[in-house]
Amino acid sequence: MRGDIIVQKYGGTSVANVERIMHVAERVVKTKKNGYKVVVVVSALGDTTDELIALANRITDEPPERELDMLMATGEQVSSALLAMAIQKIGEEAISFTGAQVGIMTDRAHTKARIQGVDAKRILKELEKDRIVIVAGFQGITEDQEITTLGRGGSNITAVALAAVLKAQECEMNTDVDGVYTADPRIVKDARKIDQISYEEMLEMASSGAQVLQARSIEAASKFGVRIHVRGTFHETEGTIISKEVRAMENVLVSGITLTKNEAKVTVCDVPDKPGSAAKIFEMLGEANINVDMIIQNVSRTGATDVSFTVPRDELAKTLKVANKVSGEIGAHGVTYDEEMAKVSAIGIGMRSHSGVAATMFKTLADEGINIDMISTSEIKISCVIKKTNGEKAVKALHKAFDLGKKS
Repeated sequence: MRGDIIVQKYGGTSVANVERIMHVAERVVKTKKNGYKVVVVVSALGDTTDELIALANRITDEPPERELDMLMATGEQVSSALLAMAIQKIGEEAISFTGAQVGIMTDRAHTKARIQGVDAKRILKELEKDRIVIVAGFQGITEDQEITTLGRGGSNITAVALAAVLKAQECEMNTDVDGVYTADPRIVKDARKIDQISYEEMLEMASSGAQVLQARSIEAASKFGVRIHVRGTFHETEGTIISKEVRAMENVLVSGITLTKNEAKVTVCDVPDKPGSAAKIFEMLGEANINVDMIIQNVSRTGATDVSFTVPRDELAKTLKVANKVSGEIGAHGVTYDEEMAKVSAIGIGMRSHSGVAATMFKTLADEGINIDMISTSEIKISCVIKKTNGEKAVKALHKAFDLGKKS
């Protein structure tokens, strides 16, 4: 590990306008003056990516994914160039690069590509010239020179990948919140900032609705031992450290309650109860690059069974197309769906050595009159799919039931 390199990532809200870009520039320069070599990863300005997607959708309901990548990658190029200009204006040397220019190589999965390797030579060369290096997040390039993007929140994975290959002391994730909380502070008023959390818990929180970081970035950080510090761009206070598990963490039964409101439940009805039917459904979904979350198959009593699963709502149209096709191929009786679902989860490594979490969770939801559609568990997480209209009520009730609020 090189103690002299820090990678800082700034999200879209952090660079949403000229004033904020200048603030970030001053913060970056301050870090350099504290004796560090600084590599900065930036997202697109504000809601630029969403605006670009909306523009594409005005042209066609199904924009080709290759062209979407060409379009979306422009957002980060704008913010990286503007930040380099801002840093130069206040007297430090800076240079901006696209993902392709610094050798972020990916696979060919357009709109959600995975990084396969990073060539850090160009970055190291510029750092040796005492320059601050700005890298456009969220993007890379394939072996055959096709531009790709890394999926929603992809700038986080860019930052972690660079921190890993540069052996940086720390990867700072600067955002509009000052750390990771026990629940979304916009929903739960007494949500508490967590000082330290394990990779494993943070991965579960990220994949279950906590929007602070992309799940894949936590996966990569854990694999390569990258220490992450989630901080507020507009706060000077310490944030949340994400690192390997330490013994003290086991004393906390539940670390956080998360909510994702973008769940859709799809059911393939009356699937023939014979080997290979379910495999065919999920094989075709996998070939279409559709991320399936929870899966439930009912017990067969009539020679046929219903297979239900959840997917992100923005993948519902693509999912239904595949599901209807496979339904016909395996002799099922059609597909139903509900796009007004949410998933609430309780997460904590203390669950490994403590019992009763499931009972508390189910009783709390029952007391609130909230029906559970689907349940999924792991060693450190329990998730329930419920109606979207009950999402926030569920989070508040569970946060209180597990006594996660700020202590008086």
